[in-house]
Amino acid sequence: MASEAILNQKKAEVTALADKMKNAKLILLTEYRGINVADDTKLRKELRDANATCNVIKNNITKRALAECKIEGLEDQLVGPTAIIMSKEDYLEASKTIYKFSKDNEFYKIKGGVIDGKVMTPEEIITLAKLPSRETLLSMLAGALLSNISKVAVALNEVKKQKEEAVESSEEQVKKEEPAKLEEKSEETKVKEEKNETPAAEEAAPSEEKKTE
Repeated sequence: MASEAILNQKKAEVTALADKMKNAKLILLTEYRGINVADDTKLRKELRDANATCNVIKNNITKRALAECKIEGLEDQLVGPTAIIMSKEDYLEASKTIYKFSKDNEFYKIKGGVIDGKVMTPEEIITLAKLPSRETLLSMLAGALLSNISKVAVALNEVKKQKEEAVESSEEQVKKEEPAKLEEKSEETKVKEEKNETPAAEEAAPSEEKKTE
């Protein structure tokens, strides 16, 4: 009965761990040795701040849970004391926290992990952890967008300025041409008036001759 109770307990532990793994965006396996209580407490707090958990679980339980989740490729890493870091909300911040801790603690190593269902090597996880944080990326994106908007605004303002200068230049040209046009029009008017007066004078002459006869 005792052995059956222990077996059932292990099955329950495997099922509970597998359920957590299925809902996790991040699963990290790390070498858990040579860490004092103070460092361990600090790490767990930083992971909680990053919405992640850290648990030291027996390798055979972890191996069976991975198999239940159909995750392959991490079996060889389950040697020696192993901590499992999981997060169901975010993978980047927790990865950064573990990477930073591993740099300050030479015995703490990243063995491998799973990110969004994909098995990843320690090198791939470290590369990901070195990326800028989400806040930094958003800030960089916002800066790039503002820069582009500023450039567009400057370009539009330049176009507007050029149009205004073109209108002003056109208006000035019209003002310069107006006196010449008015003078030309005045000359044309005089010529027309002179033409209109000439026939009248010519018609008056024969009428006087008739009177004389």
